[in-house]
Amino acid sequence: MFDPLLRRLLGPGLDRAGRGLARGRIGADALTVAGFAVGMAAVLALALGWYGAALAMLALNRLADGLDGAVARAAGGSDFGGYLDIVCDFLVYAAVPFGFALSRPEDGMAALFLMLSFVGTGTTFLAFAILAAKRGLATTRRGAKVFYYLGGLTEGSETFACFAAMCMLPDAFAALAYVFGGLCWLTTAGRVYEAWTTFGRG
Repeated sequence: MFDPLLRRLLGPGLDRAGRGLARGRIGADALTVAGFAVGMAAVLALALGWYGAALAMLALNRLADGLDGAVARAAGGSDFGGYLDIVCDFLVYAAVPFGFALSRPEDGMAALFLMLSFVGTGTTFLAFAILAAKRGLATTRRGAKVFYYLGGLTEGSETFACFAAMCMLPDAFAALAYVFGGLCWLTTAGRVYEAWTTFGRG
């Protein structure tokens, strides 16, 4: 929901940094993989109960996610780069609730619900992108992307904000997971409706 706004606010700075990194021959895919490694390290930190360290690592993961796209725009991206980026993002998103479940087994059901909710948002996002590509649809509302980016209540910025709240208030993890999971299901329903209005009328 807030991703387009953040793109307008942070985009110019990220693009300047991306051009500098591209001049230094730092590739977008390398940033994607490095960000993924830091994100998975955050999951280990969560499992050990190091919530502050996990939050710092997740913030670095999100920074790398912003910079890899900026480098791709400056140096010329690839379809594989876009594929790698979305795969790494979705794996980290799903792994974070797993990390909390390892740290707080009593909240395992809430973690499972949140992971299931992410399956709904992820599949509706990617399935729409497949059909949009088939029909030649495109959007630049969230910047130039390899995939068609379909919005919703729970996008990247909202997900990070939720994870940050969970790291700062781990005792509230279950409540936050159920609330955010519910919002994810609203996003899923909205995306199914948008797919029906776009593709389902013949």
